[in-house]
Amino acid sequence: MTLLLDLQDFSVAYGSVEAVHRVGLQVASGEIVTVIGPNGAGKTTLLGAAMGLLPSTGTLALDGERIARPSVEAMVARGVALVPERRELFGEMSVEDNLLLGGFYRWRKGQRDQKARMAEVFEIFPRLRERRAQRASTLSGGERQMLAIGRALMARPRLLMLDEPSLGLAPLIVREVLQVVSSLRTQGVSVLLVEQNARAALQVADRGYVLEMGHVALQGPAADLLHDRRIIDTYLGIGNRDARPITSATPSLQADNAVSVSVPHI
Repeated sequence: MTLLLDLQDFSVAYGSVEAVHRVGLQVASGEIVTVIGPNGAGKTTLLGAAMGLLPSTGTLALDGERIARPSVEAMVARGVALVPERRELFGEMSVEDNLLLGGFYRWRKGQRDQKARMAEVFEIFPRLRERRAQRASTLSGGERQMLAIGRALMARPRLLMLDEPSLGLAPLIVREVLQVVSSLRTQGVSVLLVEQNARAALQVADRGYVLEMGHVALQGPAADLLHDRRIIDTYLGIGNRDARPITSATPSLQADNAVSVSVPHI
């Protein structure tokens, strides 16, 4: 697989306090990579800096091209989209208008396919079609998360970065949202998923990184992390009796645990 995102010695500081320390992280084309860890580990900071929202040091490369000064405009222009933890929808605007805003960059570049793209998003999230004229502020938590992801997909991203998509959602809705996220890999969309729900994240990811105090404490295939005793005891509870140690701490670019979900080509 070809590396889409490559972070090397990637660090982020707030003044004299370093929140992310020399992280190395890779996402291949068509791959789902998750970053798990406790609150305050630096997960959201890592995503924000990778999107260009925060200053960083080290190396960030997309498709092998180093981005000397990552910025939101530069990342969007290269096909990267971020769904933030707070979702940041326009509450007084309709579902349809929120989606149209997601495709504004493409419209500004002369690509007038927003209506067709919206139809594709409605096929992925049929509930949004039912509520297309409804104000975003009146949606349920799960519907708002679907709208936030749908808005990002309007830009036809190659890399979708998700910050805590399960936050505040019921388990059934979490499963529905993550099934859609999982299906994106078959459409050539890479996903970098930051998630505190470690079990759910590792079940849909190909590879995972464990971030603690701004450092990568552990990394490897998601299936291995899911059954590692250290991860189980710290993040998953003690219910899994079939735990086994990680056999390799080096990243694998193989999609060993893909979840099959049928969605339209996007």
